[in-house]
Amino acid sequence: MVERGFSFAMNIHEFQAKQLLAQYGVAVPAGSPATTPEAARAAAEKLFAAGHARVVVKSQIHAGGRGKGTFKSGLQGGVKVCASAEEVFERAQVMLGQTLVTKQTGPAGRVVSQLLIEAGAKIVKEFYCAVLLDRAASRPLMMVSTEGGMDIEEVAAHTPEKIVKELIDPATGMMPFQARKLAAALGLKGDLINSAAKLLLGVYKTWWESDASMVEINPLCIVEGADGKQSLVALDGKIGLDDNGLFRHANLLAMRDLAEESPLEVEASKFSLNYIKLDGSIACLVNGAGLAMATMDIIKHYGGEPANFLDVGGGASQEQVAAAFKIILQDPSVRGILVNIFGGIMDCDVIAKGIVAAVKETGLKLPLVVRLEGNNVVAGKQTLADSGLTIISGGTMADAAQKVVGALGAQCR
Repeated sequence: MVERGFSFAMNIHEFQAKQLLAQYGVAVPAGSPATTPEAARAAAEKLFAAGHARVVVKSQIHAGGRGKGTFKSGLQGGVKVCASAEEVFERAQVMLGQTLVTKQTGPAGRVVSQLLIEAGAKIVKEFYCAVLLDRAASRPLMMVSTEGGMDIEEVAAHTPEKIVKELIDPATGMMPFQARKLAAALGLKGDLINSAAKLLLGVYKTWWESDASMVEINPLCIVEGADGKQSLVALDGKIGLDDNGLFRHANLLAMRDLAEESPLEVEASKFSLNYIKLDGSIACLVNGAGLAMATMDIIKHYGGEPANFLDVGGGASQEQVAAAFKIILQDPSVRGILVNIFGGIMDCDVIAKGIVAAVKETGLKLPLVVRLEGNNVVAGKQTLADSGLTIISGGTMADAAQKVVGALGAQCR
């Protein structure tokens, strides 16, 4: 594994998250994924035969707000409740292969290639539950809220008192008394207290043993069965996996859906590069996550807009630098490039040779500003000077940012 100073999450689909949660004792509705209308109908027939009165067809994309989303075909809603297997088949026909736009996908939307065919539930009450790392406290944090079904950001902004938090000692893990405390905070009573405590302990164990960055259940629901008995069930599930821990989990890595990820980000991951596409026009190639974020900030300070976050790591090779340039140039919005390298472990001359090779191979015509500092910087600058290429040198980070913004002028605003 390449050591990195910044961690990214690999998302998985809802049906995969529920499969994982179920392994740790978290109650989830009966259901299965389907990639064709025929498979969706077959899955629904089994659920109806088992006595379920309704079946839900849920679009599987890596984005929230699916129920309120709109397909580009005009169909409203990426989640549909059906009363028969034939209705499930008809819904699947008009959802599969279509692009669903939600508040989280942006206007481009995401193509729905899979559905989750799931037993419907009679919901009595909705809650919220999540586990993540509290970086300020350096401890795991579980939080719950009575305001299930809502965006937690909205709850935090308007009624923060309705979010109850519990820090967990990583040496002991989540204790049963902490789970019961959170269950009581949700207003649960009687048998639901114990079932909620078991469920919350399972949610925490899922987070811990999967090396997840976040496990979120929204909504976590009290549902009523056909016999009138109430139980607690995770009706939705979202899990982000820390990609720095995936080498320990081949089974989780196999859940990766490359079709749901940006093609450029997928390409970057093949070279152990941390790349995130942004909306600006000035591409950044930097070593170190902190320096990369500072570089984006200073570009904005001088009037430009960064086109990406790109951290090549502390010990990038010439091949990785060349690959980074090729990835940058696949973004049609890029109008200029700023390379900002501080050589500690990194050899500035290796970076310089990578830059020269990449510029020659790609026939780069865009403005390129390079700022090198640190280990073997004299040799690095000499390599650039001897290349015969049109490369603008930046003396300081501020100088480099001003030069690349100036080279683009009004184009980058």
